[in-house]
Amino acid sequence: MLVWFLPLFLLFLCIGLPVFFGLVAAPGIMLWLNGQEKDITLLYRNVYNGMDSFPLMAIPFFMLAGEMMNRGGITMRLVEFSQACVGHFKGGLAQVNILSSMLFAGLSGSAVADTSALGSMLIPAMEKEGYTRRFAAAITAASSVIGPIIPPSGIMIIYAYVMGESVAALFLAGIVPGVMVGVGLMMMTSYMANSADFPKSRERATWSEKGQASIKAFFPLLTPVIILGGILGGVFTPTEAAAVAVFYAFIISIFVLREMSLKDLPDVLLKASLTSSVVLLLVGAAMAFKTVVSLSHAPETLAAYILSLSSNPLILLFLINLLLFIVGMFLDAGPAIIILGPILAPIFTSLGVDPVHFAIIMSVNLTVGLATPPMGLVLFVASSVSGERVEAIAKAILPFLAIEIAVIFLITYIPAISLFVPGLFGFL
Repeated sequence: MLVWFLPLFLLFLCIGLPVFFGLVAAPGIMLWLNGQEKDITLLYRNVYNGMDSFPLMAIPFFMLAGEMMNRGGITMRLVEFSQACVGHFKGGLAQVNILSSMLFAGLSGSAVADTSALGSMLIPAMEKEGYTRRFAAAITAASSVIGPIIPPSGIMIIYAYVMGESVAALFLAGIVPGVMVGVGLMMMTSYMANSADFPKSRERATWSEKGQASIKAFFPLLTPVIILGGILGGVFTPTEAAAVAVFYAFIISIFVLREMSLKDLPDVLLKASLTSSVVLLLVGAAMAFKTVVSLSHAPETLAAYILSLSSNPLILLFLINLLLFIVGMFLDAGPAIIILGPILAPIFTSLGVDPVHFAIIMSVNLTVGLATPPMGLVLFVASSVSGERVEAIAKAILPFLAIEIAVIFLITYIPAISLFVPGLFGFL
């Protein structure tokens, strides 16, 4: 009877109950009906235990660093640098949007922060240059999913925490897939620009203008180098790297760029704390949910069912990608990883799939789910920023989703895409 907490959880989602309450209410109700009152105490204690983790402290630190960089004018400098690089192409501002997302990904690791920061700046600018608002919102939402793929990545920190993998290995494994998504979106935008005669953002930048833009963007672009270099060099842990990123963002924003003052700090801290609290509450609830998943023996049942479908890992990977894509439509990436990771990862590692490879398959697939209807979080953020209806953005984003799905299958069936860079640094 306990296994019925899964359908009950889905029912709660369908009626609009917030994910956090669904994650704790569904298993709690079923434990009570099953006469397992002692386990109810364990369930709710694990909400706190799930958040009480040193590795997870990296998430609020990275979010605070991203908020400081956005307030400190760093986002504007990244956009200016992107304009100097690709603004002269047809569909220049759309290309700038994508490249800016790739660069911003190395600072925040958050799709929502990317959509909010870049969308508020680029969507009005794109509309002013003749793009439709729905297209501008769609390209912003589609490119923002690069944020959690290119390191640093909040969802990869969560995956490493849940599955006991190396954060550094997952960060390195996300570099090539993230760049592939960005390049794929640029190619699609170029095709659409030639077909629809999109405008150029500007004339080709001179070497002097490119140099000035590079100098302005130098300190922001140094952030991922410091983070990854410090982790790989053994100077600090991923959590300490996140704290270093906050300190670096503070120094750059206040003393170097001077776009932020000490008076701005309370508002920056408030925004970062609110965003972090939402993520950490979801992580805690999902860890409690995971406890009941184990008690119900659902992983064993699902594993047996999956393996009964086929013994061919290639077919099973195709099926699991379909499952993850559907899950991503309804559930945020963090909770989905915590719930499904312990169930699915052991199945595929037993079939010979490298753990880091499967981690990237799962993370990228669920990240793309952030931009898929009906529950894609970045669609709602893009709608809020642009004022366009979610339904209209969802329709306009379809060509870009096709590119991202194609990249997912390339990552799935060509393991070297994910494993090449970690292999270079001796993680495999």
